[in-house]
Amino acid sequence: MSLRETLTASKRLASRRLWGVRASVGLADIARGAALSGADVAGRSVLLRVGDPLYAALALVDLDGVARRIVLCPPDLGDEALPGVIETAGVEVVASDGPPPLAASHLAFAPIASPVHALEGPPPAPIATEWVMFTSGTSGPPKMVAHTLAGLTGAIKPAAADAPPPTWATFYDIRRYGGLQILLRALLGEGSMLLTSPAEPMAGFLGRIARHGATHVTGTPSHWRRVLMSPEAAAIAPDYVRLSGEIADQAVLDALKVRFPGVPVGHAYASTEAGVGFEVNDGLEGFPAGYIGRPGEVEIKVEDGSLRLRSPRTAGGYLGQGVLMDADGFVDSGDMVELRGARYHFIGRRNGVINVGGLKAHPEEIEAVINRHPDVRACRVGGRRNPITGAIVVAEVVLRDGADEAQVRTEIAESCRAELAPFKSPAMIKFVPALAMTAGGKLERAVA
Repeated sequence: MSLRETLTASKRLASRRLWGVRASVGLADIARGAALSGADVAGRSVLLRVGDPLYAALALVDLDGVARRIVLCPPDLGDEALPGVIETAGVEVVASDGPPPLAASHLAFAPIASPVHALEGPPPAPIATEWVMFTSGTSGPPKMVAHTLAGLTGAIKPAAADAPPPTWATFYDIRRYGGLQILLRALLGEGSMLLTSPAEPMAGFLGRIARHGATHVTGTPSHWRRVLMSPEAAAIAPDYVRLSGEIADQAVLDALKVRFPGVPVGHAYASTEAGVGFEVNDGLEGFPAGYIGRPGEVEIKVEDGSLRLRSPRTAGGYLGQGVLMDADGFVDSGDMVELRGARYHFIGRRNGVINVGGLKAHPEEIEAVINRHPDVRACRVGGRRNPITGAIVVAEVVLRDGADEAQVRTEIAESCRAELAPFKSPAMIKFVPALAMTAGGKLERAVA
């Protein structure tokens, strides 16, 4: 069924809402009304470019099952990229909550507005809409990836009839894969949801999570480290905490278990290309070796140290460029793993290594050691050019208030020497007040 049909069939529709930063909308109004007007979108390729994520959610319900293709622009996609996107995706209509972009001025325009207006006549018979999303760009320039709604929702289990309705909140933007997954879980799982935007301060969003009693809260490990540093986090009381999008090391998992005692803390593996792969709910970093080769909808293998997945949740392919799957239908994630005992541990991205004298150091592996120090709130490891070795390892570290820098520097160096090969130990440790994050909520990898 389309998103609108699914909402209309809900037995709890009257009590469900989407809360944005500045406004909220009842899901009953969304199911029975429309936010789009102007151009006809039926059977056409529509570029969805909005400033407010709430308007993106409204438009997605309008477009799914009606438009031939939805191209969901992330908030950091620059106007200079639009001509190429429009050509590659065959865009015919632009939908926006603001004026049409200059690069799309020759296309039909469908404004998005709220409150929603009543539907005129019965909705048309639904068609299979293609959902196009952008990769995060961590492995190079962002690419457009084509999904179906069935693939996007393949990991979402039906809500139990007697289960209390969840209220979801995510630090992700819903215009990216991780955030869209949570929006779809709320819409298809009989829930409500709080949406945030890139401009909303962390303290403001945490305050809204507390006021609306969000029960399920999700974000990247970088998001959660910022939460743990925020005094406002004391007011939130979720029933479930979930991490995804980055490596969840043991330090952040343990810190969340301390901060939210008795609350399940899970981490999920997913990517825009491969879809949702698996969830880990035992409180430990990495994943059990038994996940490899086990029967089920998602098949997982490790080849040349790289995690690879095959499933019906995988995207259909890239638009206009690149090969997504190998001849056997597996997606090479580019995420490198290492077997330690009965468990695989993530050690970093294949293309993110630091070359130290011909030896490869993964930043994430080093960060996991540094993050275990009790006075470290967050860290980022990168490379700096060196005329002798080609590069040296540099660590930027955010400390807890009142920590002794000299003592922590010594203890970090000792831990790295004890747990890592000599070439992986940071040659330089810098203490900084904060670390930048990408628009997708991940740690920004460039080190000054």
